[in-house]
Amino acid sequence: MMADNLIERCAAIGTSTWSDAMDDLGIEGIVRGLQQRSGQDRFAAYAVTASAETGAFGTYRLEDFAVARMLGSVESGKVLMVGMGGAEISTFGGMAALAATSGKFAAVVIDGGCRDVDDIRATGLWLASRTVTPISGKRRVKLHAFGEPATIGGVVVRQGDMVVGDATGIVVIAQAKLHQVLERAEALNALDLKIEGALKEGKTLAEAVKMTGYV
Repeated sequence: MMADNLIERCAAIGTSTWSDAMDDLGIEGIVRGLQQRSGQDRFAAYAVTASAETGAFGTYRLEDFAVARMLGSVESGKVLMVGMGGAEISTFGGMAALAATSGKFAAVVIDGGCRDVDDIRATGLWLASRTVTPISGKRRVKLHAFGEPATIGGVVVRQGDMVVGDATGIVVIAQAKLHQVLERAEALNALDLKIEGALKEGKTLAEAVKMTGYV
């Protein structure tokens, strides 16, 4: 039964709470340096990974910019995680966003650049990137290693890891640690809700914290 509503349970918890839970357990997984560019609300989804090599214009062949192949590797409801080493080169634009929304991607996260931000926002796709730039990836990017571990914001992401993103940030929880971290995150979330309820009843923050035993 737990597997049936796992995505829903993960999406109910903000990334700040996930971060606190991972701190408590001594687990890394906070993506650093990326910003949300498009989309609303929070998502939780299993990762599909891709990596890219980048270089000056003319370094790679046009066909090496295999965006269509990359998009075709993502199943509905999954989040595409693209490792580009933070390069200020776009590997994702308006046409790709249209394809991603047609494919019902949960989100796209790029440790590199995107472009056509207005067009991406018009699709409603949840997308985060390290940079925004008009510089095309054509002949500058070689997309490869689909399904292999990819480094995103300092975190090694593996195919099937859980990813949660919201306006505050992005966290990655390894498959092997998911149930442990989720249990702790739900406990912390319950404490937060109790404190919030006490504050709404007129208690001071000090009183609310004392009531819940939360520090």
